[in-house]
Amino acid sequence: MGLVQRHVKLTIFVTVLLTVLATLVVLNLTSSEKKMKRRIEPQYGTGDAQFRRAMGSLLGPALVDGNHVVPLVNGEQIFPAMLEAIRTAKHTITFETFIYWSGDIGHQFADALAERAANGVKVHVLLDWVGSTKMEPELLERLNSTGVMVKRYHPPRWYTLARMNNRTHRKLLVVDGQIGFTGGVGIADPWQGQAQDAEHWRDSHYRVTGPVVAQMQAAFTDNWMKTTGDVLHGEHYFPKLEPVGDVTAQMFRSDPGEGSESVRLMYLLSIASAQKSVRIAAAYFVPDDLSIETIVAARRRGVHIEIVVPGPHVDTEMTRRASRARWGSMLEAGVIIYEFMPTMYHCKIMIVDSVWTSVGSTNFDNRSFRLNDEANLNVYDREFAATQIADFEADRARSRRITLEEWRTRPWYEKLVEHAAALFRSQL
Repeated sequence: MGLVQRHVKLTIFVTVLLTVLATLVVLNLTSSEKKMKRRIEPQYGTGDAQFRRAMGSLLGPALVDGNHVVPLVNGEQIFPAMLEAIRTAKHTITFETFIYWSGDIGHQFADALAERAANGVKVHVLLDWVGSTKMEPELLERLNSTGVMVKRYHPPRWYTLARMNNRTHRKLLVVDGQIGFTGGVGIADPWQGQAQDAEHWRDSHYRVTGPVVAQMQAAFTDNWMKTTGDVLHGEHYFPKLEPVGDVTAQMFRSDPGEGSESVRLMYLLSIASAQKSVRIAAAYFVPDDLSIETIVAARRRGVHIEIVVPGPHVDTEMTRRASRARWGSMLEAGVIIYEFMPTMYHCKIMIVDSVWTSVGSTNFDNRSFRLNDEANLNVYDREFAATQIADFEADRARSRRITLEEWRTRPWYEKLVEHAAALFRSQL
């Protein structure tokens, strides 16, 4: 009888354990929120005042005037600008990033942050737990020991298990509430240099001043409050910001809990409103069915569409394979797709009608659209768009065009692998 009872208890324990594990998997891989299912019909173009009103109303923060945005191309420009801003901080530094690895650039940032904290600057650093797993414990200890307030986003704790698949992918640095940085760069050595070879990645980042920096600070404080329970406020975090330029901009954020569809809505509404051209630079381009339908519909309206994605140098081969499986109907419609050849292509940029530009952390995939916390800077300005078009064309010149014929006649085993990878696109 004792043996039977032990067997029953073991069966119950295993059943409960499997039920809990299955529940956690479901909670991490699915969302209870509804998602857009129907294509957005064009009602106005990007040049119409209604487009600006819609973007401000639907995405949350309003578009504000009086900003100045400086593009920074590759680590050779990006890291010195960020480090200079940190080293000149007088009151506060708020810094949120997905990738932070040990290495030369990781130590440079740690040194700069630690020095400012040791001199009385309030330094808040929020690192994604998954993205910072390659960070040496000694580096974290050094930051903490000098007064830097470092927190990890969704570490593996019993109370975060249901949110383990939700990462912060935001890339935000705000100094004294007055200077902001955002874009695609991670704090790791592959981003150093000038994309001169396969070991040095291609990316863009942006230095921002003006009233929109307050929206960038709000995006950081959103996750800081969720992680620590502390509210950052006051003039050292949110000073009065005077106009410093002529650029109209907006910093919006999304996460699975609140506004999970906002970033997807921004992309699809922008493409649906396009009248002349759409240029997309995407480190990870795995469009869902509605995104493909929206792109194809724009192309059929006569919109010229070009997309640059990574080529043979990638950090996630499965994502590249899943992406290639999705290109058929777009290529058939006349969308032009290029693969960047020299190194890993990590840019995340969309330019619509040479006036509306979106840059930041968001990839064109389900993970960014539905699972990650993201933040993008939208810029409504022709001069800024022209700088991004010039960079896009420079990248295109270093890329190889993929024709419909080449895509159709690729080997059967490549098709098999790509379509198998695409089955997991909801998690890519």
